[in-house]
Amino acid sequence: MDWLDAIAWNADGLVPVIAQDADDGRVLMMAWMSPQTLETTRRTGEAVYWSRSRQRPWHKGESSGNVQRVRAIELDCDGDTLLLQVEQRGGVACHTGRRSCFYRRLAADGWRITDTVRRDPADMYGEGSDE
Repeated sequence: MDWLDAIAWNADGLVPVIAQDADDGRVLMMAWMSPQTLETTRRTGEAVYWSRSRQRPWHKGESSGNVQRVRAIELDCDGDTLLLQVEQRGGVACHTGRRSCFYRRLAADGWRITDTVRRDPADMYGEGSDE
């Protein structure tokens, strides 16, 4: 059996992927991969996702320089979610300029921002980009 056959791809031929900091375990982001982007990730050692909005492969950091160096790729028990253990270059995973895309925590009075902006998104992408 081909290693890609062990993955339960969704109807669009994609699988959800969680990127986690390999050193401290912080969840950095969630994205999607196709069989082709997963194979590219495996081959190059850098995270390449599938951009659903652009309908094309998206090499993380292609605009911002915040590349994810992959240390390990793990598949969950149901075969329908991947976990990437990554070294996040530049210290920023989120297009908002924060370390993690998970920077809002639900409190009694609504959502609270828990992480500060480390890099101005305009400096990483120019105006209006959303890597």
